[in-house]
Amino acid sequence: MSPALSRIFLVGLMGAGKTTVGRRLAQTLRRDFADSDHEIERRAGASIPLIFELEGEAGFRSREKAIIAELTRRPAIVLATGGGAVLDADNRRCLIGRGFVVYLCASVDELLRRTHLDNNRPLLDTADPRTRLVQLLEQRDALYREVADCVISTEGRPLKQVVRDILRRLEDDRP
Repeated sequence: MSPALSRIFLVGLMGAGKTTVGRRLAQTLRRDFADSDHEIERRAGASIPLIFELEGEAGFRSREKAIIAELTRRPAIVLATGGGAVLDADNRRCLIGRGFVVYLCASVDELLRRTHLDNNRPLLDTADPRTRLVQLLEQRDALYREVADCVISTEGRPLKQVVRDILRRLEDDRP
């Protein structure tokens, strides 16, 4: 297996299923799993909302960039990235150049349903989270597609089926 296929990176908006799918995919492939947001929280000793509060989004993005640069170098990993990781050009280069990138997507209504009770989403801490999700999708969709080797919908689909689809795409991409 090529080094690029030994690393699988999941991108997409919050609520798309990156962590859930990533954990199951890593388990199936017997690989390490990492979630860049969880790793940032672990190293900072603080939640993402607190990091946003104390350092602003720029401070968080700086931490994210360092984590993405490091984690995308790990061999045999499935990495769930934060929803905004693609905003940084260096992050996009790391993702494209170091692994197989899967864009997990779902409708705004589905993303809202999945995230509406989650207080760990500072970008959705607004009076109108639906409008915010629409804005984020408009801002990021082209970037997700730019880095993606494949696009997989998670909407209304069992976890097993999503993982099976990713495995099939990996097999199709194997040299």
